[in-house]
Amino acid sequence: MTSTERLALAGRRLGWEAAELRRAAGRAVRGPGPDRDTGVQSCKAAGAAIAAWALTGWWLRAPMALLAPWTALTLVEATVYRSFRSGVQQLAVIMAGTLGASAAMATTDGSTLGAMAIILPIMMLFGSYRRLGAQGLYGATTALFVITYGDVSLSTVGHRLLETLIGAALGIAVNAFVLPPVHLRNVREQLHRLPRDSAALLHTMASGLDARWTASDAAAWHDRARRLARIPAVVAEARRWTAEGSRANPGARLRRTGPPPPAVEHDARWESVASHLIAITRTLESTAGDRFRLTAPGTAFLARYAELAERAAILCEAEADLIQAGAEPESPHRRHHDEDRRRTPDHRAQPQRHATPARCGRARDEAWHIHDHLAADFAERPGPAAAVCGELLVETTQMLSVLAPPETTAADEASPSPAAGPKTHHTPALGTGTDTGTGTGTASPRGENAPIKARRLGQRA
Repeated sequence: MTSTERLALAGRRLGWEAAELRRAAGRAVRGPGPDRDTGVQSCKAAGAAIAAWALTGWWLRAPMALLAPWTALTLVEATVYRSFRSGVQQLAVIMAGTLGASAAMATTDGSTLGAMAIILPIMMLFGSYRRLGAQGLYGATTALFVITYGDVSLSTVGHRLLETLIGAALGIAVNAFVLPPVHLRNVREQLHRLPRDSAALLHTMASGLDARWTASDAAAWHDRARRLARIPAVVAEARRWTAEGSRANPGARLRRTGPPPPAVEHDARWESVASHLIAITRTLESTAGDRFRLTAPGTAFLARYAELAERAAILCEAEADLIQAGAEPESPHRRHHDEDRRRTPDHRAQPQRHATPARCGRARDEAWHIHDHLAADFAERPGPAAAVCGELLVETTQMLSVLAPPETTAADEASPSPAAGPKTHHTPALGTGTDTGTGTGTASPRGENAPIKARRLGQRA
């Protein structure tokens, strides 16, 4: 790469950074979110430092006034509890550094080099104590300032500790009572990413599988699924911040922070969905390209599977909409299922692009209907492609069971009686018959239909 190309690349990177800064500023202005929270905390830290200087340097005329704004600036932390904890830690290490440096100067009769040789190794070891956290380094730096300043009289030491205490009190008070950080939104925002991005991935897969897709398409799907799997760790970290944000926070009730985050069991549900998407996209990636490792299913199977992915995307969108609206994600497709069946006789209507309750009810019925027909077709599929179809069906069965569990009972899984009549979408064509698309068929020799066998296989997996 030539110097001109390096300069051009550097210019493009600066442009990207500037564009990202503009987007972050725009998000902070438009509404609540992490960018606005960062801006608020920065302004609070600056305000606390200015107030500390106004009190100690301008009004009290303290000789060591710099310590007050410096301490206040560092103690406006991400949570009030962390400010309290850091304040106690910082006071402890600054007191130890001040008193230790004064004793070292007295011992060496004012020798700067001798005092450093005595106290700095001790303070560095003291600062590495794990319970002091990131504040441990301030012990050695305080000792260094005291030694180089030269004045270790009782009055100077007292002023240093007093102004540190004033700065700490101001920093903690500002963080606790001026827009105290509580971090309630972050869990909901991060949890919203899981169904939103899952829906986007499933929509993309449905569009690709229904047309001509390539190895690069499958690799891109698998990469997106792997990125999805990292979000639960971010959600768990956000929950820890939320729990810490509510501790020792006397000003938390002064802010309207919106509804509480969804229950923790939703994290496991969407972590499971992400893991199944990884397995599905990995299987598809293994069947694509010139050096494919598995035999790809036929175009008819993939076209039908694309319809199933589209319906699963609608179910993901439903929960994403609930989370974004501030409601508890309780799978609205289940809640409105019976009502939607009465209102919508045609369960195979063309899907729309909005996750309404009626659309979710249809999507749930259609998803299991398509799944069961694929399972019935799988029972007669010979050759190596059957293994790929089976793996896709197993993972999809488990994913659908998380998103919208089938309404099956023990009676449903038993052999149907002759008077029972045609079955609903979750008991379609049986394993030894040909899939006609009508939901009926001939019983298998073992008395159990192929869709139920596929579901049991998925549950065992």
